[in-house]
Amino acid sequence: MLTVDAKGVFPIAPTPFLADGGIDAASVDRMIDHYVAAGADGCTILGIMGEAPKLDHDEAIGFVARCVARAPKLPFIVGVSAPGFAAMRALSHAAMAKGAAGVMIAPPPSLRTDDQIVT
Repeated sequence: MLTVDAKGVFPIAPTPFLADGGIDAASVDRMIDHYVAAGADGCTILGIMGEAPKLDHDEAIGFVARCVARAPKLPFIVGVSAPGFAAMRALSHAAMAKGAAGVMIAPPPSLRTDDQIVT
């Protein structure tokens, strides 16, 4: 679990894919090994800017499980943004059960002001 003492560099990792659209497991392993060797303090996976929305629930949780298993001492922050609260809740619970240190949720893109986002 992430605490208030967390600090350092948490690179935002891409999700590597194969030509057929499946997750490239060998590239995932090399990527996580690279972050560990480079001295990353943690890692952020399944962010909202790229490929994470292309994964279904099982693929996303499989990716989380693989990353955590590859570097169990590295805290992983998992993006769980989804169109609805039920999907975000399910993804959050599943990611934490697989060993995530925390989750991040982005507000829906239709919200434009700080007051709308906070509400």
